[in-house]
Amino acid sequence: MVKEPRPGRVKTRLGRDLGMTAAAWWFRHQTRRLIRNIQDPRWNVVLAVTPDRAGLSSRVWPEHIARAPQGQGNLGDRMARMLRGAPAGPVCVIGADIPGINRAEIAKAFHALGGHDAVFGPAPDGGYWLIGLKRARAVPPGLFDGVRWSSEHALADTIATLPDHRIAQVATLQDVDTIDDLPMTNRGARATC
Repeated sequence: MVKEPRPGRVKTRLGRDLGMTAAAWWFRHQTRRLIRNIQDPRWNVVLAVTPDRAGLSSRVWPEHIARAPQGQGNLGDRMARMLRGAPAGPVCVIGADIPGINRAEIAKAFHALGGHDAVFGPAPDGGYWLIGLKRARAVPPGLFDGVRWSSEHALADTIATLPDHRIAQVATLQDVDTIDDLPMTNRGARATC
């Protein structure tokens, strides 16, 4: 799930600390790094882009990576659309603002789906960086209903929309919302920019 990295449209909370241009620059380079770190022959990577038209034609991301428009609605609406629209089989949706994501973490999530219906990669703030579904059955119509996004309740609320699912969790990884969330190596680089 990626946004076109334009100042004032991405990482606005980080932008309040760094400035909107610097926050967009960070996100642009973070998504490039993420794409390199997760490409693997064991799965297909598809960028779910927004805004739809600009994201589909953006030159920010590698041309060889498939893209799909996120469409309208809140985060839950857009993630549900990606989960339902993927080809048959297990699927994972990840955020783009988590520096710790790599092939090993994605592989663990897909492995967990071997014995579970759903998998989550929690974030320390109560949200999550990954949701995966085995999709041995239809994606529940009420998935993401009533989730309090951008709150400490997002993970618990989402799990509550999957009451009859066997759920696994993988590593807790930090997303970047504010300057305090940036890895120390990025902070040093930011100070010299």
